[in-house]
Amino acid sequence: MTINEIQDELMDDFSFFTDWMEKYEYIIQLGKELPLISEEHKKDDYIIKGCQSKVWLFPEVKDGKVYFTADSDAIITKGLVSLMVKVLSGHTAKEIVDADLYFINQIGLNEHLSPTRANGLLSMVKQMKLYALALQARG
Repeated sequence: MTINEIQDELMDDFSFFTDWMEKYEYIIQLGKELPLISEEHKKDDYIIKGCQSKVWLFPEVKDGKVYFTADSDAIITKGLVSLMVKVLSGHTAKEIVDADLYFINQIGLNEHLSPTRANGLLSMVKQMKLYALALQARG
């Protein structure tokens, strides 16, 4: 699936929920399904700066595609990073760098997250694109 197809699927999933409590529960559930980062990568080098909670994000390239694993010490934040991993993992570095992540606004995350969580989400997106850019430059 393309990044846009995954975003469209997520927007469909979120459209089933009538209120934000249900959406938060879904985000928490996604966090429980997150491909967890290995303990050896759970160190300061992989912490995302700008998140209030601790969020670790590890990128690796397999067969020309970038895959992310992550974890967080906060359940909502873990769900948010899970959303980003779901959308961006398994694509080429160029696709990740060029991705327009319109689903964030479409599902209303920008309006319903606290300012600190919204900044954290922005930091996650920025870090994932930076990793992709670095991996793309590396060749």
